[in-house]
Amino acid sequence: MSQESHITEPVIYHGKKFIVLSDWDGTITTQDSNDFVTDTYGMGLPDRVALNQSVRNGQDNFRDAFRKMLVSVVENGKVEGKVTHTFEFCKNAVANNIKVDDTFKAFYEFCGANDIPVVVVSSVLHKHLASLDGIQIISNEVKTYDDGSWEIQYRHPESGFGHDKSEGDRPIHEHATRSDHLSAARGATCLFVKYKPNGENELMEYCIINKIKHRLFQSFEEAQGVMKLIIFAETEEERQSIIAREWPEVA
Repeated sequence: MSQESHITEPVIYHGKKFIVLSDWDGTITTQDSNDFVTDTYGMGLPDRVALNQSVRNGQDNFRDAFRKMLVSVVENGKVEGKVTHTFEFCKNAVANNIKVDDTFKAFYEFCGANDIPVVVVSSVLHKHLASLDGIQIISNEVKTYDDGSWEIQYRHPESGFGHDKSEGDRPIHEHATRSDHLSAARGATCLFVKYKPNGENELMEYCIINKIKHRLFQSFEEAQGVMKLIIFAETEEERQSIIAREWPEVA
């Protein structure tokens, strides 16, 4: 029996020629907020990495692994039965330590000027970081309790992804880094995977293993330059030629 989500489905941009679907954590932001909270206040880096590996190996699904990570944050913050790692505490920690990529604002404005909707898809609720007016964020929700504890409320609890990012319109551009974007990776026409200097790039590994075409990028300025070539191509033949050049087959 499948579970039903109480979360209403978002606006979907039908009829648009180009749509950008982007991850938030570690893509638009300089660091993954969920990883930061889990590593700093929850189970810690080694256990989190082990759980992510189990997801990539198919031994676990993202929905259950991610829930374990967040539960560890709440449990590790209990002092004499009192919850200290409340959701507000975690939000403040994220806001004080993680910033938006300074190249994203210009990219967002470029998309707006060219009638390209930007939809941010996030695993958990970090809308407090969305400082850009009008940006749509589709995320899971969080349920809080009187004792200060909290838990994730998945948008698609019946899915092994918890938030199945493949549901909805297929975007021409997908920007991401995390394993929770595995469901959307195959549906993107042009998949950008953000380079991570620490080498922990689960989506890149998944794309290589499964031979999914993808293009690494280090800044939204770089991604914008490639997008310009595509959206301003004079013919469909030219556009497809650019896509084939920039997104070669994975060997």
